[in-house]
Amino acid sequence: MCIIVVLKDLKYADSHEWVKIDGNKATFGITDHAQDHLGDVVYVELPDVGHSVSQGKSFGAVESVKATSDINSPVSGKVVEVNEELTESPGLVSTHLRLRIILPLTPCVEPKRTSLA
Repeated sequence: MCIIVVLKDLKYADSHEWVKIDGNKATFGITDHAQDHLGDVVYVELPDVGHSVSQGKSFGAVESVKATSDINSPVSGKVVEVNEELTESPGLVSTHLRLRIILPLTPCVEPKRTSLA
């Protein structure tokens, strides 16, 4: 049985990423639904600090024993921090919500809230 957690302070993209906007920073990751379909994660590709990401565009990937999936950015901005733990222990993506956080960024533009639920 799979329990999917939906938190009220998060916004969700159709491509199964979530974003939490806190002041001028946005933190995002992949949803429980996406993690459930991926299965055991064996590799996570993340952008470098300083890399610019664009809303709706791929910036990384998650590879599991089942498939490889692109990670799309729910907002546009510049990467200011990456969860380095995921590089050494990619399976953490599937464990605890705090460890699912992929990267915080400073948005370059206000997120298009119409595209996020």
